[in-house]
Order: sequence, then structure tokens, then C-alpha cells
Amino acid sequence: MKKLMTGNEAIARGFYEAGGTIAAAYPGTPSTEILENMAEYKEVYSEWAPNEKVALEVAIGASIAGARSLAAMKHVGVNVAADPIMTYGYTGVNGGLVLISADDPGMHSSQNEQDNRYYAKFGKIAMIEPSDSQESKDFIKEALEISEKFDTPVLYRVTTRVCHSKTLVELGERQAFEIKPYVKNIAKFVATPANGKKLHVVVEDKLKKLEEFSNNTPLNRVEYGDKKIGIVTSGISYQYAKEVFGDKASYLKLGFTHPLPFAKIEEFAKEVETLYVVEELEPYIEEQLKARGIACIGKEKISNIGELNPDIIANSLLGTECEVKNEVASSVEALKDEIIARPPTLCAGCPHRGLFYTLSKKKNIMITGDIGCYTLGSSEPLNAMDTCICMGASISSGHGAQKAFDVNGVDKKVVSVIGDSTFFHSGLLSLIDVVYNRGNSVTIILDNRITGMTGHQQNPGTGYTLAEEKTEAIDIENLCKAIGVKNLKVVNPLNLKETDEAVSSALTATEPTVIITKWPCVLKKFTEEDKKQFDLSSKTYSVNEEKCKKCKMCTKTGCPAIAMKEYSSIDPTMCVGCSVCAQVCPFGAIERVGE
Repeated sequence: MKKLMTGNEAIARGFYEAGGTIAAAYPGTPSTEILENMAEYKEVYSEWAPNEKVALEVAIGASIAGARSLAAMKHVGVNVAADPIMTYGYTGVNGGLVLISADDPGMHSSQNEQDNRYYAKFGKIAMIEPSDSQESKDFIKEALEISEKFDTPVLYRVTTRVCHSKTLVELGERQAFEIKPYVKNIAKFVATPANGKKLHVVVEDKLKKLEEFSNNTPLNRVEYGDKKIGIVTSGISYQYAKEVFGDKASYLKLGFTHPLPFAKIEEFAKEVETLYVVEELEPYIEEQLKARGIACIGKEKISNIGELNPDIIANSLLGTECEVKNEVASSVEALKDEIIARPPTLCAGCPHRGLFYTLSKKKNIMITGDIGCYTLGSSEPLNAMDTCICMGASISSGHGAQKAFDVNGVDKKVVSVIGDSTFFHSGLLSLIDVVYNRGNSVTIILDNRITGMTGHQQNPGTGYTLAEEKTEAIDIENLCKAIGVKNLKVVNPLNLKETDEAVSSALTATEPTVIITKWPCVLKKFTEEDKKQFDLSSKTYSVNEEKCKKCKMCTKTGCPAIAMKEYSSIDPTMCVGCSVCAQVCPFGAIERVGE
């Protein structure tokens, strides 16, 4: 049976068919849907972990216990999980372990374009790269078998296009996999210096065996066409190159990319006149080929910036453009006057808007931000964010900035904003640092009762697991009190007076201060608990033109439901009745419909 599947769906299916039993992840585009689809297979235990390091450590524990396991995350999440990667590369596995790294060339939903192929080389572990959905499914089974055969974790590197594109997939049945016996082995799994030194020797020997495997596995295959041009490529780049060159070139398609099959590459290079390396982002393959003395052309022609596509390859290597791309470009050009630019913005009714509007009015403050929907608080017209580095960094970098201001006599207050899921991810330890080191920065935790940015995944604060089973909801207020925060306030961010008073009071404090803004995401599927705790009654607002003075104050909230023509107006199909605009209007021109 064949089914049209995304790469993410296919990965989940592949793990299920391969007899996998334990899967853990932290949501992050483009990897999120892997675990969401995995949860549909009841034979697999799947969970959202608080962060990527924990997710990988859960998978490692399952692997040591003898089960086939998987951890999934986006590329920057691998940075968080790097510590256990490096050690588990030394120890090796029991049951097979696959680490999914979903990279994001083009930064469709990320803060950088890092190329995680280097993590496989860095961590001395095997790496596999599928190029479509069928391979995404099939290669998972291969990865688990390689992991067990060579006693190594496998980095399974995909990219946004593979994750989200759909191709036909031949489905199979789930294979029986009995959990491997667990045998206590201190020399293997206890990575003390004495054991680690011996394990380093072992892992280097594994790499030699893996390179021999790489030269012989059908995961790396040669496709001969015209031998004037030879292309070494992997992943989605293979699809792009095939679209451009077709049978006018020969290809060495690499599915197993660490260690590289150098003997096979050398043989291929001898068969072609000109050898190109077509790879997205960094010259991972190219650098290793040149280090071996294999002449090739790569990044001097193809940029290491941005997402690759057929047109870039055609233009870079042939000096032409892709015909299909030209047709699309022509169509877009013809419609350009009809296409409206819509920059990302906080949704109408977003509970974060009131908080950021309040912060935008405060003077002499620095606002350190974090990763989430609320990062849009940095956008026009709010402009209420100064920094955004990585998950959890708002609190710790805010603490550092406040210490720098205080030590140097600079009269400026720092406010750190962080979401509820991000707080659980890595913000808690940062807040502990503030308390422990007697900081006086202000931390605002934006609790919208869900992981909003990635599509409403559960987190430790929601009271539900990935499988939608009820569980203990971790109370952020009590958690903050438990680590020593004494100056704490919980507010409704849609109430501007309440929010302003809390922020103003916090800015005068000389001790660690926490404000929790608590209101569910406007797009959330409300639980019974939400309905009991919050006033979620349906209401909308409209503009009374007789009272409207055209002052445009309502537009400064940045709400997409508000437009300014002759007078202000509110789109009734978008308005959810948050009332922020009504509170901002100095003339009472915005009124609740029906009153």
C-alpha cells in the first residue's frame, strides 16, 4: 500500500515499522510533526520532554535498557543536547538509537542556519541523510540496524524541504523486535576518565569499520549518465541537482554521510571529467574531499548562504536558469500588484499584546527576549524587545546586563520576557541563577497555557501529555516561590491597568522579581480547566465613528484586526474581544458590540 506522506510522517512510520518502542522530543520547526505522528502508533511510547537534552537522555536510557529509541529536535536543539551526544558516541549503544536533527536552511523558522552534519564528525558517530519521504521511512530501519551493528548512535539529518514535502511512500508492517537484554557493564557505560580513555580508542576503530561500510552500502550509490559532469551530493540537494541536470550528468548520491565513502568517491572522480559537490549550506563534503586530494568544485560556485534550489544550481554551474522556476517567477511577477505583504505579527486577541504594549511605554529599560510567538513583540509598532539569542537566554542574559549596569553605575532596568514552555525548557535554571546570585532584574513569564509557536504542543504546565492524557500540571507560581522568588505577581495581561501597575512596581524593586502573565492563547482549543479559570465568553468590539478622533492610538497596539481608513475600523471576523484597543482609546470610541 502506498500513501502520500511528509518526511516527518514517514520518519514516524519508519520507526514504528522498525520495532521502535521509545521516542522523545522537544517541539521545534521543522521537526515537530515527527512526534505528533509518532503518538498515533500506540506500540511506541512517545513523550514531549522539557528540552532536547532531556529528550536525548530519555532515548539514551531506553537504548541502554535494550530498546530501539529515537530523539527528535530541530537543528538548534542539538546544541542543547550536545553534552550527552559526545559521551554516548564514546560508550556506544545497546538497543539502536537514532537522533533526528531537522536543519532549517533558509531560516524559515529559526534564528540561524547552522549545518549539523558537523555534529556527526564532531561526535564521532554515524550519519544518514534521506532525500525524500520514502527514504525517510526506509533509512530509519537502516539507521537502527547500523546503530546496533556498529555500536554507535546515528545522527539522522533532514532539512525543512524533506520534513515538509510530500512524496509517495510504500508502507510495510511493523517488525517484531525483542528488547535486547540489559547487562551491567561499568567499563562501557560509566564514562569516567579511566573508562573514557579506553572508549576513545574503541570509537576510533568503529569509525574505520564504518568507513568500510560506507564504501559498500547501497545507501551510497552511483548513477552514471553523461560523464562530462560528475556530482557528489546528498539529501534534498540530490533532488535539486537531478532536476537541473537530469541524465546530462553522473551522480554519486550519498545517503550515509559520516564517515564518507572516500574509496568510492575517488573511483567516481576518476570516471568523470569535472567533479562538482552540490551541498546545502557549509562545504562539509567538499572540505573532506579536498583534504584527501580529490579535485572538486563546490562553494566557489554555490553559496553557503540560504536554502538551495534548482535555479541557484543552474545559475551557479551552468549560467542559466531553471525553466520551471522561470515559469513560476513569471506568474508571480504578473500578480505582484495583487499580492499583499503580510509580515508576521501577534494574532488578534493575543494575550501577549497587552504586556508588550505596556512595556513599549516604559522608559529607560532594556528588554531581553526569547524564542516564541512573543518574539514578535520586537516588531513594529511595539518595538518592545532588545535581544533574542536562544531558548532560555532572556533571563540569564538579562541578569548579566543588569549586573553590568549596576556595577558601572548605569541607571537602567532590565526586563526579561520568556514563555511558559521556554521557561520549562531552560529558563528555570537561569532564574535560579538570578536568585542565587542576588540579582535584581525583572522576569516576566508569559503563560499562555500551551506551546504556541510550534502549533500547540503540551508542556509540563498544561496538565496533559503528548498522548492527551491528564497529568500533574506544574504550577509556575509555586515553582518560582520554591526557588526563592519572594516578589511575585500573577496578572491578566489583557487588563492594561493591572499589568501596568505590576510592571511599574517591579521596576522599582531591588530583589529578583517575577511577573506571570496568565491567559490562554487565543487559538488554543480550550480545556475544561481553561473554561473554569478564565472568562472566555465570546465578544467583539467596533468603532463608534462619532466618537473617533482619528488619533490612531488603537493602531499602536499592532492588532491586525484594526485598520485606519477615514476612521479606525475593526474587522469583526478577526476580533475576539480582548478589549486592549478599547482600553487604549482615550476617547471611548471603541465599544463592545451589543452594549
